[in-house]
Amino acid sequence: DAFADHLAQVTGAPYAMVNFIGEQQQFFAGLSAPPTGPLTREDGTGRVLPREHGFCPHVVVRHKALVLEDVRDYPRFAGNPIVDDLGIRSYMGAPLIDSSGMVLGTVCAADTEPRTWGRSGLEAIKGMAAELAVRIERAADDGLPI
Repeated sequence: DAFADHLAQVTGAPYAMVNFIGEQQQFFAGLSAPPTGPLTREDGTGRVLPREHGFCPHVVVRHKALVLEDVRDYPRFAGNPIVDDLGIRSYMGAPLIDSSGMVLGTVCAADTEPRTWGRSGLEAIKGMAAELAVRIERAADDGLPI
């Protein structure tokens, strides 16, 4: 959660996540959200969603960052349960890519208002994704916590 909290601070977004995508679901290993946010889901934690919900699975498939200034401008995303359930209106995410080129997951930020993330936001999210991917690999190699 510390990395997600830092990402929220850097981007100024109320929601920030470190997300790992499986075949059936996605898991938010790092989560920063407003204390009053409607996050508790069926799993009781707010950390597991079906794979088809949200925007991060699209980042994983694309292998590149995705910036949506207003998700309602994109018919593909406008009816997404994340838009309806949490009121997410803008999203920015980048893939966590290891040194072999494998996408491990994503880092992302989201807001309940449309917003212009700009080039600085895009560079920040991509830089933080690259930083975390290195930290994950280093921790795996060293057997140390991230």
